[in-house]
Amino acid sequence: MRNEKHHKGWNEMKTNDSWAIFKIMGEFVNGFERMSTIGPCVSIFGSARTKDKSPEYQLAVDIAKSIAEAGYGVITGGGPGIMEAGNRGAHLAGGTSVGLNIDLPFEQHDNPYIDDDKSLDFDYFFVRKVMFVKYSQGFVVMPGGFGTLDELFEAITLIQTNKIETFPIILVGTTFWSGLLDWVKNTMLHAGNISAQDLDLIHIVDTKEEVVEIIDAFYKGHLLSPNF
Repeated sequence: MRNEKHHKGWNEMKTNDSWAIFKIMGEFVNGFERMSTIGPCVSIFGSARTKDKSPEYQLAVDIAKSIAEAGYGVITGGGPGIMEAGNRGAHLAGGTSVGLNIDLPFEQHDNPYIDDDKSLDFDYFFVRKVMFVKYSQGFVVMPGGFGTLDELFEAITLIQTNKIETFPIILVGTTFWSGLLDWVKNTMLHAGNISAQDLDLIHIVDTKEEVVEIIDAFYKGHLLSPNF
């Protein structure tokens, strides 16, 4: 009897998994249809916990303004902290401001600086991540936590394995990021787990001017288009 109950529960779970495909498909279709019309954008990542009085928040606002003034839209995760700063900077510059919101039990709520017609809601992290990767012409990565690292290393892995086209990945904040990069160089590279040229995928800067210079320089020799 006990095994029969276990098997029944397992079979019910498999049925639910099958129906979930339609919800997942719906998120992909909606995301592709809406994002495909937005045009060239740069994604800004960073901590949802960053306060609006902090230097990192203000720097993210300034970077987003400069990106918008250079003719790119700005995409964020749509929430508070650095995400809000990115949308705020794009909004202040009169640029395209996109928010890819995720339904979470804490922290996440959409910020008021997203364009009304460019706020998308997701239940699945993996669908949301596809939208960032497919429609971004660059990643600007501010200080953040595990979610920020997840987006960073996902992009590096996809570029490294030629699953998507190369685009600029820019880490902002030498003090914050240098320890991580030192470990990558001194441990991962030394162990032979990555190649020296993989490190060329990453730039580390401290100013808004450097961010825009790197993006503009890259697209002097590359087409602006979705990444796969």
